[in-house]
Amino acid sequence: MEARAFWLEQMLKIVTPVLRSGANGTLLNDLPPFNPARRSYAPLEALGRTLCGIAPWLEAEGLPPKEAAMQRECRPLALKAIAAAVDPSGPGFMNFTEGGQPLVDAAFLAHALLRAPRRLFGDLPDRSKKDLLNALKRTRTITPCDNNWLFFSAMVETALCRFGEEWAPAPVHRALKAFEGRYAGDGAYKDGELFRWDYYNSYVIHPMQTDITAALSDKDALCRSLAPVCRERAKRFAAVLERLIMPDGSYPVLGRSSTYRFGAFQILAQAALQGFLPEELSPGAVRGALTAVIARVTEAPGMFTAEGWLTPGVYGRQTGLAEEYINTGSLYLCMAVFLPLGLPPADGFWQAPDEAWTMKRLWRGEDLPRDHAAD
Repeated sequence: MEARAFWLEQMLKIVTPVLRSGANGTLLNDLPPFNPARRSYAPLEALGRTLCGIAPWLEAEGLPPKEAAMQRECRPLALKAIAAAVDPSGPGFMNFTEGGQPLVDAAFLAHALLRAPRRLFGDLPDRSKKDLLNALKRTRTITPCDNNWLFFSAMVETALCRFGEEWAPAPVHRALKAFEGRYAGDGAYKDGELFRWDYYNSYVIHPMQTDITAALSDKDALCRSLAPVCRERAKRFAAVLERLIMPDGSYPVLGRSSTYRFGAFQILAQAALQGFLPEELSPGAVRGALTAVIARVTEAPGMFTAEGWLTPGVYGRQTGLAEEYINTGSLYLCMAVFLPLGLPPADGFWQAPDEAWTMKRLWRGEDLPRDHAAD
């Protein structure tokens, strides 16, 4: 199967239950209760993370007829799901205030709005736009943890700014300044006081930092000065991620939140979408590497329930990998790998000839240029 068709097939298989249930306002009851103690958070987790990954595709224009038809089915479902989630008088109203977790997934929803401003915000009814902005504002009562969570408050403020609301620069500045002090070198940040081997540089830190500074460069001097720095560091981390993809599409599973599956490659996917892939990586090789990861993960039996919902795990159902904060909704951060579907089919990412990625070339004996660290 041609790569883009395969990506679309896998994306739609994962997102369809979320979009349909969200549009019906029934996500709370429909999501399998893997972690009942976290049940109230699950709907916003599933919706925010799903939309964060598919937003560029929903925003894309000029798609081929068959793909455009798929898009026409998904766009109204996404709008109805958002409207239901933020309608305080409706049965699908989601938790934006109780506990700390709502800040996290309000931020993923806000990130989705930045990635699809016309289709996920502009096409909403005026009442739903107001409800959505009010829901984002409600999360201001939640104090973020002093780690990657700082970017969640910053992302909410960024979205409010971009959609014409009064915004607070302080959370943005706090996040950016904190992580300037936590840069560990070679494209990686410490997620707090100590460095940890996990994928949070790709789950949250680089994607949000890169898009926040870009979105606010015309409004804020600190963002303007840091935007090119953040992009260069993200580019290096994308290069590291590409080198972690083995010839068979497997990759190292380490650190917390591994059940986000191929969401671990968000910043590599974002670099492809936004045109800042490292110079040493060809689009055809990156497409091949990410396709191999998607194929490897989705081949495993047990990845889905009988009703089509994701199960916890990396290769099939592996509940022992799930931390205490993981529930079914959490798992949909995997959708971030599909960001390049926002590129048109004629783009070089999709049209470039197939090429082997770095580890595939190395482990078949090719003599490659040595890797080198970045400042």
